[in-house]
Amino acid sequence: MATLDDLKVGQSARVAGLTAGPALRRRLLDLGFAAGETIRCLFAAPSGEPRAYLASGAVIALRKESARAVMTCHAGGDERG
Repeated sequence: MATLDDLKVGQSARVAGLTAGPALRRRLLDLGFAAGETIRCLFAAPSGEPRAYLASGAVIALRKESARAVMTCHAGGDERG
């Protein structure tokens, strides 16, 4: 299964679940990364991380290690203009 870290800038995916430990899991849920939510990768820092994601109407920056804890399924592809 894919993770949030696999999304390219402009792509979207639905959250399928979380594989994080209790503390990170609670943080991700509080930020809007709940199962069924559509998440879009907005942009990445020049170094590649952190990346900014649109989740539940808020822009959230995550590092790769946190993004890898968010399991995803395809939500409809590339939304770049």
